[in-house]
Amino acid sequence: MCNHHNTGHIHSARPKTDTKHNEEHKTWNRRSFLQALGLVGGGTIAFANNALTINKPSPLGMALSQSDNENILVIVRLKGGNDGLNTVIPMYDYDTYASARPTIKINQQDTFALDSDFAMPNFMNPLESIWGEGKMKVVHGVGYNDQSLSHFTSSDIWANTDASNQEETGWMGRYFEDLYPDYLFNPPASPPAIQIGSAGNLIFDGSTLNYSFAVSNPATLFSIAENGTVYDINNLPDCTHGDKLGFLRGLVNTTYNYAGTINEAYENSTDQADYGTTSLGQQLSLVARLIKGDLGTKIYMVTLDGFDTHSNQANKHQTLMSTLSETMAAFYQDLELAGWDDKVLGMTISEFGRRPYENGSNGTDHGAASTMLMFGPALNGNGFAGTHPDLNDVDARGNLKFDVDYRSVYTSVLTDWLCIDSGLVNLIMLGQDYPTLDLGFNCSSLSTPDFDAAAMGVTHGAYYQNEDTFIHFKNPTTAHVVVKLYNLLGQEIGTIKNEMLFSGSHQFDVKRALSKELQTGQYIYRIAVSGKYYSKSLLIL
Repeated sequence: MCNHHNTGHIHSARPKTDTKHNEEHKTWNRRSFLQALGLVGGGTIAFANNALTINKPSPLGMALSQSDNENILVIVRLKGGNDGLNTVIPMYDYDTYASARPTIKINQQDTFALDSDFAMPNFMNPLESIWGEGKMKVVHGVGYNDQSLSHFTSSDIWANTDASNQEETGWMGRYFEDLYPDYLFNPPASPPAIQIGSAGNLIFDGSTLNYSFAVSNPATLFSIAENGTVYDINNLPDCTHGDKLGFLRGLVNTTYNYAGTINEAYENSTDQADYGTTSLGQQLSLVARLIKGDLGTKIYMVTLDGFDTHSNQANKHQTLMSTLSETMAAFYQDLELAGWDDKVLGMTISEFGRRPYENGSNGTDHGAASTMLMFGPALNGNGFAGTHPDLNDVDARGNLKFDVDYRSVYTSVLTDWLCIDSGLVNLIMLGQDYPTLDLGFNCSSLSTPDFDAAAMGVTHGAYYQNEDTFIHFKNPTTAHVVVKLYNLLGQEIGTIKNEMLFSGSHQFDVKRALSKELQTGQYIYRIAVSGKYYSKSLLIL
């Protein structure tokens, strides 16, 4: 008998009267479930109820290591829409703030001052010393035009940097894909990025693969870190399901060459701070150990869920922000003791803020502009970026107006922290230039990797028509081109094209070119041209 695990996740429903909200969650849950099965972007598959990537590792580690620094970015996702007004309180307009929130306001005597104009609630007081030591900045009024007010649409927009939400790749995924186009055949020695939670998020998605080493929960990563876990491909059910499971586990094991690397970094370090027992504490404890163990990964994303505070916000938000504050304080204490704190930038993101006025359920509804928090000694002093929204000047829907486009924050981090060439940053931002913010750091004294602008003229991808598979290839110059097809284990299937091609667009019919029977499924093609390689996955229908 073959048993199948239930890998779906059911989001706790809101009241039946809120049908639009429920439909959004149902739609997102279906997408997350399909992604966990490897049926849509992200390339993940589920075993034992834990979603794990089956992609070969990408060259992000190599790409980022070319800049002569050890800078690391840790993204803390506040999932659900964090209330910026109860995070950083505008004391200069306290009466307006308090009148809009008679029940859920933070009382003046229950705050600590950041300066004469702004304060934080006392339940976030672990951050008071971090602010005082110049290791924290606040970015006011972050958002974008025509906020969607949908969790899932807005989460995608924050991930794909496209306010129209037509783009299906993420800002970091585009970086990985365009900087190192042959990622399937030239993986780095260390995991490119590590993501805990946030199934379905697009940040690390390229056009065909998700570039993060992703786990659904910290327990999975703990198992890998402590044991170097690799899935068993011998003790499987004797049936068709067992055959499929063995094949897929074999693919997972290819990715899990990283398991030993992660285990080694974990064993080379110890906890030096009290992270408590929360999920965020477990996540950042792991991240700290991998950083201190010199894993080499430069991008991490962790998740703190629960910010959709339509009701009982006072208690929920206090618990969440207390957790965030205590955990970030422990994280940087841990890193400081090991001499790593100045190399790690922390950054919160959230899909939107909340309305400035409370609702009838002692909570707040979906809003627009909100607050981002930045952490780390590299900020070189505390302070603010952007202008706080005017509580008396809201938009037609009653939402706070944004001052800082979230893509300006991304651009600042890419350019001035990760030290990525401005030409590539423009590409990552979908051809748009966004002004950088003064966050206290820059790359002026550091060498940055050369950006191969000429390679941008090469475009390629698969498309499908009448159950046939085609590869589209555009080359800016006349050159000798070799196109080969491989299976997912890296075994060569055959040569699709091997000849001199004029500059311009070309289409290759994969089945016809190979003149052989191909099983339905996923494959990889590799294009060699002008001494460079380009590869992506495709489907044979």
